[in-house]
Amino acid sequence: MKVSDLIERLQEFDEDAEVHLSYDYGDHWHTTVAPSITKIDEGYVKRSDYHRMDAVCDDDRAETCSDGDARRVIILG
Repeated sequence: MKVSDLIERLQEFDEDAEVHLSYDYGDHWHTTVAPSITKIDEGYVKRSDYHRMDAVCDDDRAETCSDGDARRVIILG
């Protein structure tokens, strides 16, 4: 998703609504948890074959991604 897509989608909702991020907690019951978004940052990610998804590079710097495939992204946390 691009920032422009996110902005467009968010315009459909009440601007006073809280924003949360949901994910599978990884427990036995596959509970879906939804912590609040508390920060928005730019950082670098690269594909992690182990996790089968993007992983944040250490210290949010492209040079900490050793294979050079880092991408600058917006990270919600």
